[in-house]
Amino acid sequence: MDAFAAVDFGFAREVLQRGIAALFVIAFLSSFHQFPALLGEHGLLPAPRLLAWARGSKRAAGMLRPTLFRRLRYTDRRLRALCVAGISVAAALVCGIPQLGPPWVPALCFLALWLGYMSIVSLGQTFYGFGWEMLLLEAGFLAAFLGPHDQAPPVVIIVLFWWLVFRLEFGGGMIKIRGGREWRDLTALMYHHETQPMPGPLSRQAHLLPAWFHRLEVLGNHFAQLVVPWFLFAPLVGLWVDSPVPAIIGAVAATIMIATQLWLVLTGNFAWLNWATVVLAFSGYGIPAASTSGGRGIPLYWVIVTAAVFVLYAVLSWWPARNLVARRQLMNASFNRWQLANAYGAFGTVTMTRIEYVVEGTQDHDPDGATWAEYVFKGKPGPLRRIPAQFAPYHLRLDWLMWFLPLGRVLDPWFEQFLIALLRADAGVLRLLARDPFSGTEPRWVRVVSYRYRFATRAEFRETGQRWMRDRRRLLVRPVSHDLLT
Repeated sequence: MDAFAAVDFGFAREVLQRGIAALFVIAFLSSFHQFPALLGEHGLLPAPRLLAWARGSKRAAGMLRPTLFRRLRYTDRRLRALCVAGISVAAALVCGIPQLGPPWVPALCFLALWLGYMSIVSLGQTFYGFGWEMLLLEAGFLAAFLGPHDQAPPVVIIVLFWWLVFRLEFGGGMIKIRGGREWRDLTALMYHHETQPMPGPLSRQAHLLPAWFHRLEVLGNHFAQLVVPWFLFAPLVGLWVDSPVPAIIGAVAATIMIATQLWLVLTGNFAWLNWATVVLAFSGYGIPAASTSGGRGIPLYWVIVTAAVFVLYAVLSWWPARNLVARRQLMNASFNRWQLANAYGAFGTVTMTRIEYVVEGTQDHDPDGATWAEYVFKGKPGPLRRIPAQFAPYHLRLDWLMWFLPLGRVLDPWFEQFLIALLRADAGVLRLLARDPFSGTEPRWVRVVSYRYRFATRAEFRETGQRWMRDRRRLLVRPVSHDLLT
């Protein structure tokens, strides 16, 4: 079955399998540390409560995505056991051990990761409502059919990876063109480095670059997302034309997208979104000299299996393809319960002012004359002299949702529970922070104050040593205590 073998894509297959598995390690590790405090038995939005609601009616049950915990009672211990199992399987795939067996061995491993992580995402509610969650799930599903080391990957699966990258990049580009005017007048990146959810160590330096550079950034982004993805499919021409040119074009397209993503890695913290895009873009590298496939062809049964996956995707792709040309394009949307053939996109609009909600506490009896101390988060801006840290590809879920608060309701249900957890000095929640000013003891009062943050200019930094400048806006949540909450 050599006609079905992508013989030049052995190297691409190695990067895809090992890279996607490495992202699963990070995803399960993030859940191991954060899920119990955020969504566990005593979390801010308890998963058992969601499961009980789903069991309450057939309609509610139909709205809950597939999860192992539908039948298996949720406990924090079982959640952690699932994470440990996921990390173990993913680590084995990173090392290439399952890939030494027949095709069904790595397939079962990746499908186990897909189902295991979906079981977590399905219970994640707002804390797992990010596009890169479904991106990782879809990538894990497709990686299951790439095959083992000693045979070439199937052509149809490599093509499906190109289709995934196309939806991810071209969809993101169209979201921007249809979104805020700042993407069309080339001013978006004059603000975005400063106002993005979690700036990184180099974000301030990027923000302070001249305006002409930021305009070039936007032009480069439009080129990389709207033009380049089409050329990923160039190697298909090589099926009919005996020439290395189509493969070279595909590799150049992949290289441009990878370079663009690495710039985003340097200048921000977008969990594993950028790294996942880098890994997936390697599907464009058809390199005969680097092919790791052996001489054995693809077995007939595996040709049938992968052909069936391709047909399934051809059917499921109708909805995301239609979405790409829709005037009201959906962003990060799934059209089926299994989160396959999704629609992607990010930052259709760019916020131009950074508003931060700062949570403060005090142990004084009188809140009016109290001395207040700030709770410090790991990733989001807080202390004015602190250099923003690099956390990606690790995902700080609480920090990300704190960024979304000024864009919506102040007292989202999870945030109310967060304030209550601080008043109770909940150990799990406090571990999600960089600094608890009360060292694990309960404050008498907490409150929330809004500030406008902006990066310090070079002159301001020389004068003050501060990376951030801020001015107080207003008191958002008046001092609350246990008595007022109960």
